[in-house]
Amino acid sequence: MAAEDYAKLSDSEKKKEDWMNSKWRPMMGWMYMAVCACDFMVFPVLWSGLQAALHVAQMTQWQPLTLQGAGLFHIAMGAVLGIAAYGRTQEKLNGANNGGLQPTSQSVTTTFSAPSAGFSAPTGGFGAPAAPASSSGSGFGSTPPAPAAGGFGSSSGFGAPATPGPIVSSSGKLGPAPQQDPVL
Repeated sequence: MAAEDYAKLSDSEKKKEDWMNSKWRPMMGWMYMAVCACDFMVFPVLWSGLQAALHVAQMTQWQPLTLQGAGLFHIAMGAVLGIAAYGRTQEKLNGANNGGLQPTSQSVTTTFSAPSAGFSAPTGGFGAPAAPASSSGSGFGSTPPAPAAGGFGSSSGFGAPATPGPIVSSSGKLGPAPQQDPVL
């Protein structure tokens, strides 16, 4: 392209990419959709019709070509399309779009605030009853409380007879007492 032709182009035309650079992601999706439609819908019907037309003595079922080799084609296409979608999302978040024009004003506000009580994890082991999250009072950066008696290696831990505690719903309300299991 000559310098005078380049000078005549508008700013948006100067920034435009080759069609292959801007359309390869949709084309990958179209190609994958066409391959799946052919391999799972069109070819099985044609295969059965061909065998019926040729009066084959022993008819065989269509074996999807894309499932040969443990379906590696679908795994690879999932990776390519997933990474392409992730990459395009990152481009959009960073301000790039097709054609080089910047989008009009965008305003993003967030009302996120840190939780007041902090994060806490239940203490104890496999056999120990879980403490309510609000009772520990420890935050994300504080010293963890001492572990409760019981757990994986203790006598009241894994493998010991369970002593059921009160049944509590997710809202904290007490439920009915558990029934005793019948002796068989």
